[in-house]
Amino acid sequence: MAEEIKADKILDAKGLLCPMPVMKTNQVIKEIQIGQILEVVATDPASKSDITAWCKTTGNELLKIIEEKGNPTVYRFYIRKTR
Repeated sequence: MAEEIKADKILDAKGLLCPMPVMKTNQVIKEIQIGQILEVVATDPASKSDITAWCKTTGNELLKIIEEKGNPTVYRFYIRKTR
């Protein structure tokens, strides 16, 4: 069984459309310490590519993406703050 990732902070970005999930992620990541994990919960399908690109650009580590099928599909991103 895969080890569950424990988030230090959760950002609920459900219902927000591009670019808001990334903008909110950028704001909230500043509120946690280096090494802590932010869980972002979003419903915008574009957030998958947007948050992946944001992590590469900012140098934060994208640990995992979980896609929960449904109406709407929910995306959970686990991001470790590295800087």
